[in-house]
Amino acid sequence: MATAEGLDPVAAETRSRAPRLAVLPLLLLSEIVVFSLIGTNFFTMANAYEILRLSVEIGLLAVALTPVITTGGIDLSVGSLMGLSAVVFGKLWRDMGAPIPVAIAGTLGCGAVAGSINGVLITRGKIPPLIVTLGTYSLARGLAEGLTGGVDNFTHFPPSFLALGQGYLAWGAPTQAPLFAVVAILFWMLLHRMAIGRGLSAIGYSAEGARHAGLPVERWVALVYILSGLTASLAAVVYASRLGQAKADAGTGYELAAITAVVLGGTSIFGGRGSVHGTLLGLFAIVILQIGPRLADLPAELAGVATGVILLVAIGLDRRQPAGPRPQFPLSQSETLVVKNSQVAVICGAILAAAAINLAGNAYLARALVRERAQAPPGSTEGSPRAALREHPPLTIAMMPKSKGNAYFIACRKGAEEAAAELGVTLLWDGPTDPDPAKQNEVVDAWITRGVDVIAVAVENREGVSSVLRKARERGIKVITWDADADPDARDFFVNQATPEGIGRALMDNAARILGGKGSFAIITASLTAGNMIAWQKCIEARRSEKYPNITMASLRPCDDLQKKAFDETTTVLNSNPAVKLFMAICSPAVPGAAEAVKQSGRTDVKVIGIGLPNDSKRYVHEGITDCVVLWNTRDLGYLTVQAAVGLARGDLKPGAVRYSAGRLGELRIEGTDILLGQPYLFTKDNIDQFDF
Repeated sequence: MATAEGLDPVAAETRSRAPRLAVLPLLLLSEIVVFSLIGTNFFTMANAYEILRLSVEIGLLAVALTPVITTGGIDLSVGSLMGLSAVVFGKLWRDMGAPIPVAIAGTLGCGAVAGSINGVLITRGKIPPLIVTLGTYSLARGLAEGLTGGVDNFTHFPPSFLALGQGYLAWGAPTQAPLFAVVAILFWMLLHRMAIGRGLSAIGYSAEGARHAGLPVERWVALVYILSGLTASLAAVVYASRLGQAKADAGTGYELAAITAVVLGGTSIFGGRGSVHGTLLGLFAIVILQIGPRLADLPAELAGVATGVILLVAIGLDRRQPAGPRPQFPLSQSETLVVKNSQVAVICGAILAAAAINLAGNAYLARALVRERAQAPPGSTEGSPRAALREHPPLTIAMMPKSKGNAYFIACRKGAEEAAAELGVTLLWDGPTDPDPAKQNEVVDAWITRGVDVIAVAVENREGVSSVLRKARERGIKVITWDADADPDARDFFVNQATPEGIGRALMDNAARILGGKGSFAIITASLTAGNMIAWQKCIEARRSEKYPNITMASLRPCDDLQKKAFDETTTVLNSNPAVKLFMAICSPAVPGAAEAVKQSGRTDVKVIGIGLPNDSKRYVHEGITDCVVLWNTRDLGYLTVQAAVGLARGDLKPGAVRYSAGRLGELRIEGTDILLGQPYLFTKDNIDQFDF
């Protein structure tokens, strides 16, 4: 098929794609070799299956986006559509009582309708795909949050459905792998073995030329957007089955990862060239970069850096001289940037070589230090960490916060590192940058593959994380939860910073003191799905109804553990409900966020209390905005978690114990499987300057 310029876009695509697809296998091979050398249990079939399992949802989006981008379009709405589809699935099953197959069918229908809207607006409305899908990106996420209030969470799906995302086939492959393979094959046939595939390349190369050639441009473009929406809704179903929950934030950021895989795989971001098998290679290159550093005990942030560098190189390949003139790039021959494929291959090779040297050097140094610590030098004394290592084999404790950037968890990490050094164990500290149960699952899966001794998790969502913790226990790994609990059968012990009853009483009693026994207050929480938040809210309400019937709770707002969002939510309540005289912030970022909002409002009749860090609250306490802060020593919480994890791994902490000796903390009480740090502490203007954390 020739265009108006007399060129065959499919032949040009084949010629230009071949060098890129020759580089991608080398990229994958380099990643595998590097991480096999420096990682633990990377080059295993179990890890290969985990890589495949974690690739499915983004992979579904990526293979569906490949024909879209081949036409010169883009679909930024697929991640948000995953969230909307997950909510639709949850509502159909839980609220409308539809059987799982019917709920799945309705969800797929939702995706097809959303894709049709994109297609109609682009083809009939003549609106650029970027603008259309940017609008539907916001629309889908807004609808999902509106249907759930931003906090509703659909859980407790039947085991038969959960098996789709959490189960394994007889030979060890994940259950969702055949589904992904079928979808990938269908899109490969569409793009590479059917006449429509050649037509899509021609449309991307020159839509006007394709029309002159008699191709149904509008119909085919609309079709690829419908398929994109349909596949996004299928990805939402797989996501819900893997995580065990359906929430409005499902698929957040997935559209960018999928587009990265497509472009890295050789599909031109400018249209006219596409490759489904190249997309799959790009997908696995990205997923390996996410998993590899965790198995090599390297910072997970390296994955983002490496992916960004490789993507920039891939886009650079697209900026070479095109096979023919393109109207959208009116550059003269002298202005066109020419980059040879061989040069790009050399650049990629240099980047990979430098990365390999850096990673291997860091890993060698880390392991050398571990070996040195494990060897007791002459004259070492009993009771030292080295002496302890002679008595006990080295242990690896993997510890996860809800979010790494939260100041509360940064303080906990200091105590955890103190205990790890004292006991002579290796501490792995990793987790999501924002509270996200899906990311927590991915990290735990990597630790299971690595074969750590104990996993300790501050659980963001009970149902969302409990399934993967159960899998860890089935593989013989000890599991401890801390700060927020999972299901009891998903862990061995819970390190409880304070009893929910103690926290609820302390907060409600101080609220009643400030309000004078009557009035209304609002709660700013981190998340309505976090187990510890739910327990605290129940105890606050129980204390209120029992002791203070003249006080009412006017509003409950989540801030997602973000200080800025706590500020915004507090401002909203101040404007919408002036009768609220007190804000109870029950996560550490919410306390300064709420206090700053009250300060900027100029309302001197409104006070703030909550669960927060002294250093974050000192200024507001001294200014009289924050009356008091309830907390515990966060460093002690991290310290106790590692102490308990080591005791559990070495057999010193056993089920049924009622006391446990935790280093410098002395003997602590155990209630059932809850290890109690102690009673909460009240920070006020009189004592807050005595603390520095």
